Amino acid sequence: AWARAALCAAGAALSLYALHVEREAHRDPSYRAACDLAPSVSCTRVFSSRWGRGLGLVEPVLGKDSVANVPNGALGLLFYLLQGLLALSRGRAASAALLGTSVASAVASLWLGGVLLFGLGDLCLVCLGTYGLNLALLALNLRRWRRRRPKND
Repeated sequence: AWARAALCAAGAALSLYALHVEREAHRDPSYRAACDLAPSVSCTRVFSSRWGRGLGLVEPVLGKDSVANVPNGALGLLFYLLQGLLALSRGRAASAALLGTSVASAVASLWLGGVLLFGLGDLCLVCLGTYGLNLALLALNLRRWRRRRPKND
């Protein structure tokens, strides 16, 4: 339980930082975050891009100003809070929800990692940290799911 709590707390902190960076960059275009180490190692550039909201998928379909085009940091914060709260339940439905949302976060991490590498040509340290946390939560949730599955002998 402590491992999940630590992963969720770290993920929530990184998500809040991502939201902070995006907000500050929007208010002040000259803003540079602590994670901006070089022109090609810049979380500010990533979070300020169209890919920093709605996984880069909402804007082309619903528009930049759509209510569904929320910052990825907000999606991450919701995900980590949900993971922490669902873990308190021991039921099979909670285990299924934990695994399902973890699979979705892993797919989103692969998608955004590809965008970083092939689309933006950027290295976002905050992003990489969240991808690692998402994969660790997926492993925990997969292990939990396997323990909860009824045995058919």
